[in-house]
Amino acid sequence: MTDFLPVQINSLTTIIGFAIAACLASLAWAPLLIKFLRRWGIIRRPFGDKTLGLDSRKDKASTPIMGGLLVIVTVAVITYFFDWDRRFTWVPIGVMLISAALGAFDDLLNLFGGVRRQRSLSQTMTLIRVHKSWLARVWLVITLPWTIFKRAVTIFGSKQRTGVLVHEKLLLQFAAGAVAVWWIYWKLGATWRDIYVPFHGFLSIDGWLMPIIIVVVMFTANAVNISDGMDGLAGGMLIPTFGALAFLSWISGYDAMAILNATAAGSLITYTYFNIKPARFQMGDVGSLGLGGLLAIDALATNNMIVLPFIAFMFYAEAITVVIQAIGRHIFGRRVFRMAPLHHHLELKGWSEEKTIMRMWAVHLAMVLIGVWIGLH
Repeated sequence: MTDFLPVQINSLTTIIGFAIAACLASLAWAPLLIKFLRRWGIIRRPFGDKTLGLDSRKDKASTPIMGGLLVIVTVAVITYFFDWDRRFTWVPIGVMLISAALGAFDDLLNLFGGVRRQRSLSQTMTLIRVHKSWLARVWLVITLPWTIFKRAVTIFGSKQRTGVLVHEKLLLQFAAGAVAVWWIYWKLGATWRDIYVPFHGFLSIDGWLMPIIIVVVMFTANAVNISDGMDGLAGGMLIPTFGALAFLSWISGYDAMAILNATAAGSLITYTYFNIKPARFQMGDVGSLGLGGLLAIDALATNNMIVLPFIAFMFYAEAITVVIQAIGRHIFGRRVFRMAPLHHHLELKGWSEEKTIMRMWAVHLAMVLIGVWIGLH
């Protein structure tokens, strides 16, 4: 015991040191990022953003977006130079960068891209009947399932006409999830094919693990993306989430993963400092999708999938309200919430932005503590 304790303390000291280093490194270049985003006009604009129509949010126009680059770049650089582990950290960083690239593309298309037209299902059916070219008609019939899918998934997104469309996001997120499957199921070994269930032990679900991994990566990335709607909200909740995951990784002996999660938490402290109202910048899809993907794969790789709904509680709650709202509107013909996700519903009920954020922080922190307690069993 006397030999074991100093080793554990040294590893914990290293992990905390990485969090501090990431915080300071982010602080050093945050002003440069803000200046860069303003210089190139990467700022929030009213076009296509219906939330700016709310009285409480009109002052958010012209705020730089893509501030999530502060965390994404800092975590990637520090991990590459100081925590690169061919077994554990390189694929999580790859998934984070794939998801962040998708988010960056979406952010830039929303700002600088034109309106994108989509053919409706009824238009497609009409063309199948009347198009002059029989080859075109055959092609439309062959691609009809894809057209139906594209139109069906729009119920889970806004009626956007710019940026990356819902079906395109889902397709690329599926690819990121597939990378996670390849790594966890085939590369890490047979041990990672079993799910650890607290209070019970390991549970084998064989091949069912593969679709579960894809769903977890996709849902978590979108959940963090959905929650990035108020100054300080997503960043303030991601700090204890990644901090908890760092602690659970350390307890389980995954030091490289613990360092990676601590690095993310440390950088998020600086990001949140600049994002608290009035925000100097906002996360953007580049940050929310990237960090959501990183959170999912880190939880999966450290066998904390069962704990993830607790340590990511408020993110999942926000995403579920969007699903409920979509089902209510398109199946039952009525809204369940005044506006989804949850933070906009509370805002329209009269809660101030500060009250909404702080209470969501408090609830989320309580659930993170419960998740850590469960994860230790």
